Amino acid sequence: MGKKLKYGIIGCGGIAEGKFFPAIKALGDVDITAYCDIIQTRAEKANAGYSEGKAKVFTDYRDLLKEDLDAVCVLTPNNSHCEITVAALNRGIHVMCEKPMAMNYAEAKAMLDASVKNKKLLTIGYQNRYRPDSLFLKAECDKGTLGEIYYAKATALRRRAVPTWGVFLDVEKQGGGPLIDIGTHALDLTLFMMNNYEPVYAVGTVYHKLNKEKNTGNVWGDWNTKEFTAEDSAFGFVVMKNGATISLESSWALNTTREREAVTTLCGTKGGADMPKQGELIINGCKNGRLFNMTPMIQPNEVAFFSGDAESPSVKEARTFRDAIRGKGKLYVLPEQAMVVTRILDGIYKSAKTGKPFYFDKE
Repeated sequence: MGKKLKYGIIGCGGIAEGKFFPAIKALGDVDITAYCDIIQTRAEKANAGYSEGKAKVFTDYRDLLKEDLDAVCVLTPNNSHCEITVAALNRGIHVMCEKPMAMNYAEAKAMLDASVKNKKLLTIGYQNRYRPDSLFLKAECDKGTLGEIYYAKATALRRRAVPTWGVFLDVEKQGGGPLIDIGTHALDLTLFMMNNYEPVYAVGTVYHKLNKEKNTGNVWGDWNTKEFTAEDSAFGFVVMKNGATISLESSWALNTTREREAVTTLCGTKGGADMPKQGELIINGCKNGRLFNMTPMIQPNEVAFFSGDAESPSVKEARTFRDAIRGKGKLYVLPEQAMVVTRILDGIYKSAKTGKPFYFDKE
Protein backbone atom coordinates (compact mmCIF):
# COMPACT_ATOMS: atom_id res chain seq x y z
CA MET A 1 0.00 0.00 0.00
CA GLY A 2 2.88 2.37 0.73
CA LYS A 3 2.71 5.45 2.87
CA LYS A 4 -0.62 7.12 3.37
CA LEU A 5 -1.40 10.12 1.23
CA LYS A 6 -1.95 13.39 3.05
CA TYR A 7 -5.01 15.43 2.08
CA GLY A 8 -6.14 18.89 3.01
CA ILE A 9 -9.82 19.88 2.95
CA ILE A 10 -10.73 23.46 2.12
CA GLY A 11 -14.39 24.02 2.96
CA CYS A 12 -15.97 21.82 5.62
CA GLY A 13 -19.66 22.39 4.88
CA GLY A 14 -22.42 20.17 3.57
CA ILE A 15 -20.66 18.79 0.48
CA ALA A 16 -17.67 17.80 2.63
CA GLU A 17 -19.83 16.11 5.26
CA GLY A 18 -22.20 14.45 2.83
CA LYS A 19 -19.78 13.33 0.12
CA PHE A 20 -16.05 13.80 0.61
CA PHE A 21 -15.42 12.86 4.24
CA PRO A 22 -17.20 9.48 4.07
CA ALA A 23 -15.63 8.69 0.66
CA ILE A 24 -12.08 9.49 1.78
CA LYS A 25 -12.56 7.53 4.99
CA ALA A 26 -13.67 4.50 2.96
CA LEU A 27 -10.34 4.45 1.11
CA GLY A 28 -8.39 3.58 4.24
CA ASP A 29 -4.99 4.75 2.98
CA VAL A 30 -5.56 8.50 2.95
CA ASP A 31 -5.16 10.76 5.97
CA ILE A 32 -6.81 14.16 6.19
CA THR A 33 -4.08 16.12 7.95
CA ALA A 34 -5.44 19.66 7.54
CA TYR A 35 -8.88 21.24 7.57
CA CYS A 36 -9.80 24.77 6.58
CA ASP A 37 -13.05 26.69 6.86
CA ILE A 38 -13.82 30.36 7.39
CA ILE A 39 -15.97 29.15 10.30
CA GLN A 40 -13.37 27.70 12.66
CA THR A 41 -15.81 25.59 14.68
CA ARG A 42 -16.87 23.79 11.49
CA ALA A 43 -13.28 22.83 10.72
CA GLU A 44 -12.74 21.75 14.31
CA LYS A 45 -15.84 19.57 14.21
CA ALA A 46 -14.60 17.88 11.03
CA ASN A 47 -11.18 17.34 12.60
CA ALA A 48 -12.73 15.71 15.66
CA GLY A 49 -15.05 13.55 13.60
CA TYR A 50 -12.69 12.31 10.89
CA SER A 51 -9.14 12.76 12.20
CA GLU A 52 -9.62 12.17 15.93
CA GLY A 53 -8.56 15.76 16.51
CA LYS A 54 -5.02 15.06 15.28
CA ALA A 55 -5.10 17.24 12.15
CA LYS A 56 -4.36 20.94 11.92
CA VAL A 57 -7.18 23.47 11.62
CA PHE A 58 -7.05 26.71 9.64
CA THR A 59 -9.40 29.55 8.72
CA ASP A 60 -7.23 30.80 5.82
CA TYR A 61 -6.54 28.44 2.92
CA ARG A 62 -3.17 30.10 2.33
CA ASP A 63 -1.97 28.79 5.67
CA LEU A 64 -3.22 25.30 4.92
CA LEU A 65 -1.33 25.26 1.61
CA LYS A 66 1.94 25.73 3.48
CA GLU A 67 1.52 22.22 4.92
CA ASP A 68 3.16 19.11 3.47
CA LEU A 69 0.23 17.78 1.43
CA ASP A 70 -0.21 15.43 -1.50
CA ALA A 71 -3.63 16.79 -2.48
CA VAL A 72 -6.39 19.15 -1.48
CA CYS A 73 -10.13 19.05 -2.02
CA VAL A 74 -11.61 22.46 -2.79
CA LEU A 75 -15.19 22.47 -1.49
CA THR A 76 -15.93 26.17 -1.24
CA PRO A 77 -18.46 28.47 -2.94
CA ASN A 78 -18.01 28.71 -6.70
CA ASN A 79 -16.47 32.18 -6.69
CA SER A 80 -13.35 30.91 -4.90
CA HIS A 81 -12.75 27.69 -6.88
CA CYS A 82 -10.32 29.31 -9.29
CA GLU A 83 -8.34 31.32 -6.76
CA ILE A 84 -7.80 28.41 -4.35
CA THR A 85 -7.20 25.78 -7.03
CA VAL A 86 -4.59 27.83 -8.85
CA ALA A 87 -2.83 28.62 -5.57
CA ALA A 88 -2.73 24.92 -4.62
CA LEU A 89 -1.43 23.85 -8.04
CA ASN A 90 1.25 26.52 -7.89
CA ARG A 91 2.33 25.03 -4.55
CA GLY A 92 2.79 21.66 -6.26
CA ILE A 93 -0.34 20.05 -4.79
CA HIS A 94 -2.84 17.91 -6.71
CA VAL A 95 -6.43 19.19 -6.64
CA MET A 96 -9.91 17.71 -6.60
CA CYS A 97 -12.32 20.64 -7.00
CA GLU A 98 -16.04 20.23 -6.45
CA LYS A 99 -18.30 21.07 -9.39
CA PRO A 100 -18.78 23.35 -11.19
CA MET A 101 -15.18 23.90 -12.20
CA ALA A 102 -15.47 27.68 -12.03
CA MET A 103 -17.76 30.69 -12.36
CA ASN A 104 -16.88 31.19 -16.03
CA TYR A 105 -14.68 30.04 -18.89
CA ALA A 106 -11.80 32.44 -18.13
CA GLU A 107 -11.46 31.08 -14.60
CA ALA A 108 -11.70 27.47 -15.77
CA LYS A 109 -8.95 28.05 -18.34
CA ALA A 110 -6.72 29.60 -15.68
CA MET A 111 -7.17 26.46 -13.57
CA LEU A 112 -6.31 24.18 -16.48
CA ASP A 113 -3.28 26.28 -17.38
CA ALA A 114 -2.00 26.06 -13.79
CA SER A 115 -2.40 22.29 -13.83
CA VAL A 116 -0.43 21.96 -17.06
CA LYS A 117 2.24 24.45 -15.99
CA ASN A 118 2.88 22.73 -12.66
CA LYS A 119 2.38 19.18 -13.96
CA LYS A 120 -0.10 18.43 -11.18
CA LEU A 121 -3.41 16.61 -11.38
CA LEU A 122 -6.67 18.51 -11.48
CA THR A 123 -10.09 16.88 -11.55
CA ILE A 124 -13.65 18.06 -10.92
CA GLY A 125 -16.33 16.43 -8.78
CA TYR A 126 -18.72 15.06 -11.40
CA GLN A 127 -19.55 11.89 -9.48
CA ASN A 128 -22.60 11.09 -11.62
CA ARG A 129 -20.25 9.63 -14.22
CA TYR A 130 -19.55 6.81 -11.75
CA ARG A 131 -23.18 5.69 -11.34
CA PRO A 132 -23.85 2.13 -12.56
CA ASP A 133 -26.31 3.35 -15.22
CA SER A 134 -23.79 5.94 -16.45
CA LEU A 135 -20.95 3.41 -16.63
CA PHE A 136 -23.14 0.98 -18.59
CA LEU A 137 -24.29 3.65 -21.04
CA LYS A 138 -20.76 5.01 -21.53
CA ALA A 139 -19.55 1.51 -22.45
CA GLU A 140 -22.32 1.21 -25.05
CA CYS A 141 -21.59 4.65 -26.49
CA ASP A 142 -17.91 3.85 -26.78
CA LYS A 143 -18.74 0.59 -28.60
CA GLY A 144 -20.79 2.51 -31.13
CA THR A 145 -24.13 0.98 -30.13
CA LEU A 146 -25.91 4.30 -30.69
CA GLY A 147 -23.91 5.27 -33.76
CA GLU A 148 -23.38 8.99 -34.29
CA ILE A 149 -25.19 10.85 -31.51
CA TYR A 150 -26.61 13.97 -33.13
CA TYR A 151 -29.28 15.05 -30.63
CA ALA A 152 -29.26 14.96 -26.85
CA LYS A 153 -31.17 16.37 -23.93
CA ALA A 154 -29.48 17.13 -20.60
CA THR A 155 -32.03 17.30 -17.81
CA ALA A 156 -31.92 18.53 -14.22
CA LEU A 157 -35.46 19.49 -13.22
CA ARG A 158 -36.76 19.93 -9.70
CA ARG A 159 -40.32 20.92 -8.90
CA ARG A 160 -39.67 22.55 -5.51
CA ALA A 161 -36.20 21.71 -4.22
CA VAL A 162 -34.42 25.01 -3.78
CA PRO A 163 -31.35 24.73 -1.52
CA THR A 164 -31.94 27.29 1.22
CA TRP A 165 -28.65 26.93 3.12
CA GLY A 166 -25.19 28.33 2.56
CA VAL A 167 -24.78 30.68 -0.41
CA PHE A 168 -26.66 28.69 -3.06
CA LEU A 169 -29.15 31.52 -3.65
CA ASP A 170 -26.46 34.21 -3.98
CA VAL A 171 -25.71 34.81 -7.67
CA GLU A 172 -22.57 36.81 -6.82
CA LYS A 173 -20.94 33.94 -4.94
CA GLN A 174 -22.27 31.06 -7.02
CA GLY A 175 -22.41 32.54 -10.51
CA GLY A 176 -25.97 31.37 -11.02
CA GLY A 177 -28.67 29.04 -9.77
CA PRO A 178 -29.83 25.63 -10.97
CA LEU A 179 -28.02 25.87 -14.32
CA ILE A 180 -24.58 26.09 -12.73
CA ASP A 181 -25.54 23.94 -9.72
CA ILE A 182 -27.35 20.86 -11.09
CA GLY A 183 -27.56 21.60 -14.81
CA THR A 184 -23.78 21.24 -14.82
CA HIS A 185 -24.08 17.54 -13.85
CA ALA A 186 -26.55 16.81 -16.64
CA LEU A 187 -24.46 18.64 -19.23
CA ASP A 188 -21.25 16.92 -18.14
CA LEU A 189 -22.91 13.53 -18.40
CA THR A 190 -24.27 14.33 -21.86
CA LEU A 191 -21.02 15.65 -23.34
CA PHE A 192 -19.15 12.67 -21.87
CA MET A 193 -21.50 10.15 -23.48
CA MET A 194 -21.30 11.96 -26.83
CA ASN A 195 -17.53 12.47 -26.51
CA ASN A 196 -18.17 15.85 -28.08
CA TYR A 197 -16.45 18.94 -26.69
CA GLU A 198 -16.53 21.44 -29.53
CA PRO A 199 -19.42 23.91 -29.17
CA VAL A 200 -20.11 26.52 -31.84
CA TYR A 201 -22.85 28.62 -30.25
CA ALA A 202 -25.42 28.59 -27.48
CA VAL A 203 -28.83 30.19 -26.99
CA GLY A 204 -30.11 30.57 -23.46
CA THR A 205 -33.00 31.81 -21.36
CA VAL A 206 -32.92 32.45 -17.62
CA TYR A 207 -36.02 32.91 -15.46
CA HIS A 208 -36.78 34.59 -12.14
CA LYS A 209 -40.44 33.63 -12.09
CA LEU A 210 -40.90 31.82 -8.76
CA ASN A 211 -38.08 33.09 -6.55
CA LYS A 212 -40.25 35.79 -4.99
CA GLU A 213 -43.07 33.38 -4.12
CA LYS A 214 -44.09 32.54 -0.55
CA ASN A 215 -45.74 29.42 0.90
CA THR A 216 -43.80 27.52 -1.72
CA GLY A 217 -44.00 23.87 -0.70
CA ASN A 218 -40.21 23.71 -0.97
CA VAL A 219 -38.75 20.50 0.44
CA TRP A 220 -36.27 22.47 2.57
CA GLY A 221 -38.75 25.11 3.67
CA ASP A 222 -39.57 28.48 2.16
CA TRP A 223 -36.63 30.39 0.75
CA ASN A 224 -35.71 33.93 1.68
CA THR A 225 -37.02 36.00 -1.22
CA LYS A 226 -34.50 38.79 -0.57
CA GLU A 227 -31.55 36.39 -0.68
CA PHE A 228 -32.77 34.50 -3.77
CA THR A 229 -30.90 36.49 -6.44
CA ALA A 230 -30.00 33.52 -8.66
CA GLU A 231 -32.38 32.23 -11.33
CA ASP A 232 -35.03 29.64 -10.42
CA SER A 233 -34.81 27.94 -13.84
CA ALA A 234 -32.71 28.16 -16.99
CA PHE A 235 -32.73 26.54 -20.42
CA GLY A 236 -30.21 26.32 -23.20
CA PHE A 237 -29.75 25.10 -26.75
CA VAL A 238 -26.25 24.28 -27.96
CA VAL A 239 -24.99 23.57 -31.47
CA MET A 240 -21.76 21.61 -31.78
CA LYS A 241 -19.09 21.83 -34.47
CA ASN A 242 -20.16 18.51 -36.04
CA GLY A 243 -23.78 19.69 -36.27
CA ALA A 244 -25.04 17.85 -33.17
CA THR A 245 -27.46 19.72 -30.94
CA ILE A 246 -27.99 19.60 -27.19
CA SER A 247 -31.01 20.83 -25.26
CA LEU A 248 -30.33 21.65 -21.60
CA GLU A 249 -33.08 22.18 -19.03
CA SER A 250 -32.55 22.99 -15.37
CA SER A 251 -34.66 24.17 -12.46
CA TRP A 252 -34.85 24.34 -8.71
CA ALA A 253 -38.47 25.46 -8.83
CA LEU A 254 -40.71 24.72 -11.81
CA ASN A 255 -44.36 23.83 -12.13
CA THR A 256 -43.79 20.37 -13.56
CA THR A 257 -44.38 16.79 -12.48
CA ARG A 258 -41.51 15.53 -14.65
CA GLU A 259 -38.79 15.80 -12.03
CA ARG A 260 -35.51 14.29 -13.23
CA GLU A 261 -32.01 15.22 -12.21
CA ALA A 262 -28.56 14.55 -13.67
CA VAL A 263 -29.88 12.40 -16.51
CA THR A 264 -29.48 12.41 -20.27
CA THR A 265 -31.34 11.40 -23.41
CA LEU A 266 -29.30 10.46 -26.47
CA CYS A 267 -30.42 9.97 -30.07
CA GLY A 268 -28.02 8.41 -32.57
CA THR A 269 -27.99 6.96 -36.06
CA LYS A 270 -28.07 3.36 -34.80
CA GLY A 271 -30.03 3.69 -31.58
CA GLY A 272 -30.94 5.85 -28.65
CA ALA A 273 -30.85 5.89 -24.87
CA ASP A 274 -32.94 7.43 -22.16
CA MET A 275 -32.51 7.71 -18.41
CA PRO A 276 -36.06 7.98 -16.99
CA LYS A 277 -34.38 8.76 -13.68
CA GLN A 278 -31.07 8.06 -11.97
CA GLY A 279 -30.46 4.32 -11.84
CA GLU A 280 -32.75 3.52 -14.76
CA LEU A 281 -31.71 3.12 -18.37
CA ILE A 282 -33.52 2.22 -21.60
CA ILE A 283 -31.61 1.66 -24.84
CA ASN A 284 -33.73 1.58 -27.99
CA GLY A 285 -33.18 0.67 -31.63
CA CYS A 286 -34.42 -1.32 -34.57
CA LYS A 287 -33.49 -4.95 -35.36
CA ASN A 288 -34.86 -7.29 -37.99
CA GLY A 289 -37.45 -4.71 -38.98
CA ARG A 290 -38.75 -4.39 -35.43
CA LEU A 291 -38.33 -1.63 -32.88
CA PHE A 292 -36.98 -2.71 -29.53
CA ASN A 293 -36.30 -1.38 -26.04
CA MET A 294 -33.53 -2.92 -23.97
CA THR A 295 -33.57 -2.36 -20.21
CA PRO A 296 -30.38 -3.54 -18.50
CA MET A 297 -30.54 -4.63 -14.88
CA ILE A 298 -28.54 -1.78 -13.43
CA GLN A 299 -28.97 -2.93 -9.84
CA PRO A 300 -28.42 -6.66 -9.12
CA ASN A 301 -31.21 -8.67 -7.57
CA GLU A 302 -31.19 -8.47 -3.81
CA VAL A 303 -29.48 -11.35 -2.07
CA ALA A 304 -28.64 -12.02 1.54
CA PHE A 305 -26.10 -9.59 2.97
CA PHE A 306 -25.79 -7.60 -0.25
CA SER A 307 -27.92 -5.23 -2.23
CA GLY A 308 -26.86 -2.86 -4.98
CA ASP A 309 -23.44 -1.75 -6.11
CA ALA A 310 -20.66 -2.45 -3.63
CA GLU A 311 -19.10 0.99 -3.98
CA SER A 312 -20.91 4.32 -4.20
CA PRO A 313 -20.16 6.81 -6.99
CA SER A 314 -18.49 9.16 -4.50
CA VAL A 315 -16.15 6.41 -3.27
CA LYS A 316 -15.35 5.43 -6.88
CA GLU A 317 -14.55 9.08 -7.55
CA ALA A 318 -12.27 9.34 -4.51
CA ARG A 319 -10.54 6.06 -5.36
CA THR A 320 -9.91 7.13 -8.96
CA PHE A 321 -8.30 10.38 -7.82
CA ARG A 322 -6.16 8.56 -5.25
CA ASP A 323 -5.01 5.95 -7.79
CA ALA A 324 -4.09 8.67 -10.28
CA ILE A 325 -1.98 10.41 -7.64
CA ARG A 326 -0.19 7.11 -6.98
CA GLY A 327 0.38 6.64 -10.71
CA LYS A 328 -1.79 3.53 -10.78
CA GLY A 329 -4.58 4.85 -12.98
CA LYS A 330 -5.88 7.80 -14.94
CA LEU A 331 -8.34 10.53 -14.08
CA TYR A 332 -11.90 9.82 -15.20
CA VAL A 333 -12.94 13.48 -15.24
CA LEU A 334 -10.38 15.48 -17.18
CA PRO A 335 -10.03 19.22 -16.55
CA GLU A 336 -10.16 19.83 -20.31
CA GLN A 337 -13.63 18.26 -20.36
CA ALA A 338 -14.86 20.11 -17.29
CA MET A 339 -13.63 23.38 -18.77
CA VAL A 340 -15.91 22.89 -21.80
CA VAL A 341 -18.88 22.26 -19.48
CA THR A 342 -18.19 25.58 -17.77
CA ARG A 343 -17.64 27.24 -21.14
CA ILE A 344 -21.08 26.19 -22.38
CA LEU A 345 -22.81 27.21 -19.14
CA ASP A 346 -21.06 30.57 -19.40
CA GLY A 347 -22.27 30.90 -22.99
CA ILE A 348 -25.87 30.14 -22.03
CA TYR A 349 -25.80 32.78 -19.30
CA LYS A 350 -24.27 35.34 -21.69
CA SER A 351 -26.87 34.57 -24.35
CA ALA A 352 -29.67 34.99 -21.82
CA LYS A 353 -28.23 38.36 -20.79
CA THR A 354 -27.94 39.73 -24.32
CA GLY A 355 -30.92 38.02 -25.90
CA LYS A 356 -28.68 36.82 -28.74
CA PRO A 357 -26.84 33.59 -29.60
CA PHE A 358 -23.39 33.41 -28.03
CA TYR A 359 -20.64 32.28 -30.40
CA PHE A 360 -17.72 30.63 -28.63
CA ASP A 361 -15.10 31.52 -31.23
CA LYS A 362 -15.60 35.19 -30.38
CA GLU A 363 -14.39 34.84 -26.80
